[in-house]
Amino acid sequence: MRILIVTQYYWPENFRINDLSLALTERGHQVVVLTGKPNYPHGRFFDGYSFFSKRTEYWNGIKICRSPLIPRGKGGRLRLLMNYLSFAFLNALRGLFIEDKFDKIFVFEPSPITVGLPAILMKWKKKAPIYFWVQDLWPHSVVAAGGVGNRTVMKYLNKLTRWIYKKSDKILVQSEAFREIIENQGVARNNILFYPNSVEKLFSVSQPKDSVLDSLPVGFRIMFAGNIGEAQDFETIIEAARLVAARNPCIKWVILGDGRKRSYVKEKIIEFNLKDQVYLMGHYPMEKMPEFYACADCLLVSLKRDYIFSLTIPSKMQSYLACGRPILASIDGEGGKILIKAKAGLVVESESPEKLADKVLEFYNLTEIERNLMGKNARKYFEANFERELLVDSLEQILKDG
Repeated sequence: MRILIVTQYYWPENFRINDLSLALTERGHQVVVLTGKPNYPHGRFFDGYSFFSKRTEYWNGIKICRSPLIPRGKGGRLRLLMNYLSFAFLNALRGLFIEDKFDKIFVFEPSPITVGLPAILMKWKKKAPIYFWVQDLWPHSVVAAGGVGNRTVMKYLNKLTRWIYKKSDKILVQSEAFREIIENQGVARNNILFYPNSVEKLFSVSQPKDSVLDSLPVGFRIMFAGNIGEAQDFETIIEAARLVAARNPCIKWVILGDGRKRSYVKEKIIEFNLKDQVYLMGHYPMEKMPEFYACADCLLVSLKRDYIFSLTIPSKMQSYLACGRPILASIDGEGGKILIKAKAGLVVESESPEKLADKVLEFYNLTEIERNLMGKNARKYFEANFERELLVDSLEQILKDG
């Protein structure tokens, strides 16, 4: 098949769509990617890129057609709006100059929903159906992440979302729990298909390396990896760390990543005198993550308390499961249900620092045999439900069935 992937984010930015495009190419499909200039998460163009440079390039046999956009900067509301709209408009124009023919158009939507606009123009031009892969529920996720609350704005965002869904031929959802909301936005149930995230092949069970262990604090290590943002509820994490420190100073919180809340976390570490308990390690390449995970006693996933977040399977869940480590979750809904079903860790409700602190101490008091069994269960559940080749098979069938 000849497949056009429309996504605001793509290599060298670190998103799941990178590996999915590689997997499709490995299967013999011709893949072209219509995307923007890389600037996530730091808000500035990556080295070697600028507003006008590199309109077309190739990566692992994949043709990448890039449009200029306004970088997201520090992620303020106005700057994000400019980033989203500039991509939608300029990417649509860029698409008009693509001469390739396509059988299918695949849209990756982690946010914003406006990524669907250039795809709809390409559908009109190329006469190819759109498969719209929903990672974030709009407009609901805008409110949940602390972005927009104005009712008038939300009304128009909802209309835009419904229109984009209507113009798409199939809606793919990363969580089964998304179905009801998308149905309520006017999509027929038989046009909504469950298609979860997988992870890159490099995420697998491995042994701790001395070089990585030497860079980490000594003690019982709780590790968080990913975006340090509003949705990840660092207020609860930091308060839980403060409570745990008073009861067991041997427990260490290792935070890998970057994001808008990093400065907040740094300030709270100083305010609560947690410099010997909470370690901000910074951002590392994706390829290093399995090595870090192998050195963790448990991996932490957290989300704020919100109905929309309760419907979501956090994207880091699959990578945690794949690496076969026990998981500690401060989340509601779908993500917690998966961990309980998999018997892969301990779960506590969102925004409950006291209960999270108790679960941390419960994790600490488990035997090594008990924690290892959780890790084995995690990998087993991943292989049965989220394994890469399994899901690529599923996507191929979805695209063939039309």
